[in-house]
Amino acid sequence: MTAQSEDTAPDPAALRERARTALLTARDRTTLLTSCVEGPELTAQHSPLMSPLVWDLAHIGNQEEQWLLRAVAGREAMRPEIDPLYDAFEHPRSERPKLPLLAPKEARGYAAEVRGRALDVLESTPFHGTRLTEAGFAFGMIAQHEQQHDETMLITHQLRAGAPALTAPDPDPVSPAFRGPSEVLVPGGPFTMGTTAEPWALDNERPAHARLVPPFHIDTAPVTNGAYLAFMEDGGYDSSRWWTPEGWALVRENGLRSPLFWRREDGQWLRRRFGVTEVVPPDEPVVHVSWYEADAYARWAGRRLPSEAEWEKAARFDPASGRSMRFPWGDADPTPERANLGQRHLRPAPAGSYPAGESPLGVRQLIGDVWEWTSSDFLPYPGFVAFPYREYSEVFFGPDHKVLRGGSFAVGTVACRGTFRNWDYPVRRQIFAGFRTARDGEDA
Repeated sequence: MTAQSEDTAPDPAALRERARTALLTARDRTTLLTSCVEGPELTAQHSPLMSPLVWDLAHIGNQEEQWLLRAVAGREAMRPEIDPLYDAFEHPRSERPKLPLLAPKEARGYAAEVRGRALDVLESTPFHGTRLTEAGFAFGMIAQHEQQHDETMLITHQLRAGAPALTAPDPDPVSPAFRGPSEVLVPGGPFTMGTTAEPWALDNERPAHARLVPPFHIDTAPVTNGAYLAFMEDGGYDSSRWWTPEGWALVRENGLRSPLFWRREDGQWLRRRFGVTEVVPPDEPVVHVSWYEADAYARWAGRRLPSEAEWEKAARFDPASGRSMRFPWGDADPTPERANLGQRHLRPAPAGSYPAGESPLGVRQLIGDVWEWTSSDFLPYPGFVAFPYREYSEVFFGPDHKVLRGGSFAVGTVACRGTFRNWDYPVRRQIFAGFRTARDGEDA
């Protein structure tokens, strides 16, 4: 589906079909992620950073019940006694294995029953009248929520030990090999940041507003493993000069020498990826680095991380029309030719891939492959209004969280667009995050 621009209205019939497809696509992925391992692996906690997979499964169903069956349809609660168990704010991840969670079979049955009823609600609910139902927002929100937890469960699969449980084809090699410029100039001036018209945009993406951005240069593609290895071999982890004080403390206290999941063996760097050990591919975007590592690399390279506004301008601004588009390639939804999304692959594509997805200025892979750290703290836009609950965005605003943009190979297409904002602690390394660098520029 091609969604509307900022000055056109969405089509209700198309949105309803889009909602149904998004819900079914998300559930297919949830089923894959929770059926590829045996019951004990579903109930185990594979890392204190993550929930047991069975918690995510029932949480997905519980959120769908609360918002689509109760809030939208006004139905009585199916299992009110389990609400506290699956409240993400009541129980931190480290405590969830100790809770009396639904067993895998019961969790599957609960999620399936909720889904059947939710699809009936989708067919009978007018897409107008309330903020939740306008343009099918609640259904889009729930599809995005499930895909976000699918990405979380994929991270859990990356952290788990043992034999591989997931398979997927590798991305195609870049053909012909990318030989373009290493950076592009983004002209200075105003652009429209955020959105008011995107029907399923979440509260932190709203409202659309003018943002003035000075000229800057940005990497054409994300920083690769090979480039990051040059930083490592030049003593990047040995010198405090490249690191913030907090980053340097993280390096010293944890003995960091490389991205997460890398190890040196027999004179070469290997990595573990979903249970497979392989030689680190030099041409792929680096992944599993913290904000501190990304920032240190950028300093070492004589550059910096782009701000969130710079990143979005590079991803959405069309200098020919002066308009902000939904995606780098225009307003049409992502396709496999444009971006590496949706767990079609279990790794980033080589740097310089997806020429069909490049921006008008020639920047590639701004959508998919790896989340990209920016220099910006996670803050509200002017005119921000929390909706439908404060705990989605508002409680995370402030200097503790850094913004990531663009999505990764693990992100569902429904939960990825040029305005979508992700955020996390700068210490996080298990997420599918990489980065690209920038530098100040001058208009011609």
